[in-house]
Order: sequence, then C-alpha cells, then structure tokens
Amino acid sequence: MKENKPIHQMSENELVRRCIANERQYQERLYRMFADQMYSVCLSYNRNEDEACDILQEGFIKVFRKLEQFKFDSSLRGWIRRIMVNTALDHYRKQKRHEEKLESYSKHIESPSIGNVLEQINAQDLISLVNELPSRAAIVLKLYAIEGYAHKEIAEKLAISEGTSKSQLHRARTLLKQLLSKNNEK
Repeated sequence: MKENKPIHQMSENELVRRCIANERQYQERLYRMFADQMYSVCLSYNRNEDEACDILQEGFIKVFRKLEQFKFDSSLRGWIRRIMVNTALDHYRKQKRHEEKLESYSKHIESPSIGNVLEQINAQDLISLVNELPSRAAIVLKLYAIEGYAHKEIAEKLAISEGTSKSQLHRARTLLKQLLSKNNEK
C-alpha cells in the first residue's frame, strides 16, 4: 500500500512522477500548489477574470499533457509559468483574429515629463495603469519588461514583425507616461 505523504514532505520529483502516473490526488495537489500564482499570471495577460480562468484551465491541461517533458534542470514553477504565458498569448492571438483589425497608429505624441512619479506610485497602481493600455501594447510591454523576451521572440509569439513589436513597446511607454502624468495630477 502506497503511503500518501503530505505535500510539504514530498519532493517535486515524486509529485511530478505521481502526476505522470495519472494519480488524480497528486494532480490536484500540483494544481492547488500553483493555481493562485498562475491565475495572477493569466490575469496579467487578460483583464477579464472569466477569460483568465479559462486560460488557467487550458494552461493546466497543457501542463498535465506535457509533464513527461519536464526536465528537472529548471524550476517546476518557472516551467509552468512559461506554459501559462504561452497559453495566454495563444488566447490573445485567437481573440485578436475574431475581434479587431490592426489599430492604426497615432501620430507621434510628445512624451510628457513625469518627474518622480514612479517614486510616488505603488506596484498595484502601476499594474492597473498598464492594464489600461490597449491590449497589444500592454502585452508587448509585459513580454518585454516582465518576461524578458527580445523583440524577435515577441514578434514570433504574436505573429507580428519586429518593427511592430518595437513600435508597440514605444506606444506602451508613451501611453504609460501619459497615464502616470494624469495620475500624478490627481
């Protein structure tokens, strides 16, 4: 008879092995271990809570399907996060095809001076401001600044050109500066 160790006593290797063996209780443990953190990742790529839940669900389905491919040369959390980010990007591409044509770019707007605004804003307020940006600009900014992707990688993931990635990043920064400036005036 197998002994069911509490999750805190079980190694990631053993947990992964038992999940691969389709032991449902361990799959549930793995899900519960990472669901809250990964939901935050999904929500950062899609502002709609229901859609973020769908992305989380789809992401964990991919995690369990690909778990045999996990090599313990990196963290399990990082590996799952990468799957969630890619799932969110897939969702964005599907949504983009259905909802909108490419937005026309505004003429170059002079960047306002924001002084020490960043010193006066907390992380949650900054995240809220980033989430007010147009979806493509926000996603490019998050991939570049948070996930550390290069423009070439962003272009491949979003099926856009490198130039579009760079211009969307510039657009995101400009709009974010404007939002920060407005926020500072309040």
